[in-house]
Amino acid sequence: MATSPAARLLVSTRNQLGENPLWDASRHTLFWTDITAGELHAWREGMTKERPIYTGPSVGGFTLEADGALLLFRVDDLARFNPDTGECRSVKKFTDAGTQRFNDVMADPAGRVFAGTIGKDKDSGGLFRFDPDGSVHPLFRGTGVSNGMGLSPDGLTFYWTCSTTNRIFAFDYDAATGNLANRRLFYAGNTEEEGTCDGLCVDASGNLWSARWDGHCLRCHAPDGKVIAEIAVPASRVTSCCFGGEKNHTLYITSARGETDPGYCEAGSVFTTEMKTAGLPRHCSRLAASA
Repeated sequence: MATSPAARLLVSTRNQLGENPLWDASRHTLFWTDITAGELHAWREGMTKERPIYTGPSVGGFTLEADGALLLFRVDDLARFNPDTGECRSVKKFTDAGTQRFNDVMADPAGRVFAGTIGKDKDSGGLFRFDPDGSVHPLFRGTGVSNGMGLSPDGLTFYWTCSTTNRIFAFDYDAATGNLANRRLFYAGNTEEEGTCDGLCVDASGNLWSARWDGHCLRCHAPDGKVIAEIAVPASRVTSCCFGGEKNHTLYITSARGETDPGYCEAGSVFTTEMKTAGLPRHCSRLAASA
């Protein structure tokens, strides 16, 4: 397994639970959520500090809408947020027995959104698909903590992380309908040795970069699931990652505060590293008009 240079500090935030980094190429801006604090943050390329842009109900995940708004998946609703003006309005209520709140979300090429939830126990929660026509489709339940997702470069494989069982699964993905089929194990993690699989992103070579909660690192998986590289992160609870920057070669990494992190540690901050490979473009959702 190759060891890449350790990630460096990008901006000191020390969020309670930093998550869902999203690069907006049109604004040259990185957005992310501090779920526990109920905040959204923004860092524009070239800045030395971030700025809070939203305070309210916890945002478990969010997408960039085609018109530039952010679509927030909160505790029990979807909200449209304008990061330029701060305007926020709820556009769709969501209720599901056993769900605490939304967690990681992902838009696909057609503008659908796959949204996971955190259940009230390990046997509740699930993964849902929100379509541009306003319909909501429960895909499966009983996931506990639904987490990171991604698509392969050819658009044929959908990856999904179950943090409850510390496993990453692969599915056949139908771009025309958004349906998932042929669920199979992609990777089974060893919690004691490497922490728990959390958020993820996929690069242009088809490799999958998976954050490790309580693992101090990102691990890179080849398309067959094998771990082929690792990036050390100076925080124990590494939560997610995304590609961005001018040429989409910059990897941005979010983290959370951990009980074992020393007081001087930058746990909860955002880290970064430059990559030889580029990331895949982030797709925009197209839900706000129909929500």
